[in-house]
Amino acid sequence: MKVELILVGKTTSKIFSEGIDLYSARINHYMPFAVTVIPELKNTKSLSESQQKAAEGELLLKRWQADDWVVLLDEDGKELRSLEFASWMERKRQVLRRLVFVIGGPYGFSSAVEQRANEKLSLSKMTFSHQMVRLIFTEQLYRACTILKGEPYHHEG
Repeated sequence: MKVELILVGKTTSKIFSEGIDLYSARINHYMPFAVTVIPELKNTKSLSESQQKAAEGELLLKRWQADDWVVLLDEDGKELRSLEFASWMERKRQVLRRLVFVIGGPYGFSSAVEQRANEKLSLSKMTFSHQMVRLIFTEQLYRACTILKGEPYHHEG
């Protein structure tokens, strides 16, 4: 199974981008993994929030293949503990060719994107910046890989 993380807008913080690169390289030891950046929209000051979400949504929808399993990382999504996420990943690995995670722009996702998505996951009840979520998610994906391999990265207790 191939896994892709799609981001709206580039990661602007060097601290976060270095961490994302580190975990991405580690994840690639376990499975094919790619991070794709959808460029931020230009001249957004003239757009309403809903217009911006719709424009970002059109760019996202073009990236997906018909049989992709699309998971939105969203505060309203289902929360999983790390062990549960690892089990979830293993179930997906057995049946999917491509699993796509998406971190949207500052205003969230358009209704078209939400309708196309197969499910939503939340990383926490707390709110994190979109920049920070990228790092937290890649670390959790790496953690899931190590849990599934029985490696001593995750400590439960």
